[in-house]
Amino acid sequence: MFAVVKTGGKQYKVASGDVIKVEKLDAEAGATVELDQVLMVGDDAKVTVGAPLVAGASVAAEVLDQRKGPKIIIFKKKRRKNHRRTRGHRQPLTVLRVTDIRAGA
Repeated sequence: MFAVVKTGGKQYKVASGDVIKVEKLDAEAGATVELDQVLMVGDDAKVTVGAPLVAGASVAAEVLDQRKGPKIIIFKKKRRKNHRRTRGHRQPLTVLRVTDIRAGA
């Protein structure tokens, strides 16, 4: 069984046992989170598409870690003006392991 969930403004296709990195969620490592914005649920026989969400569907996931993503370098330059600016950014991420997918009624 698989599901398409929305969190942090992005969509992820997940199955039971998958490990995904999503934008930071407020939860400690070892805690269980419930992702209730499920856009689609399906298996080999049947697919249910929400309009926009599948009613009653949810995905349970275990928080494995809170970490930072790779460093992104932002470099801005204006030619012939001797203007240069370098900035860096590391996005905070939450690593989740999907434990259960509950389809709506």
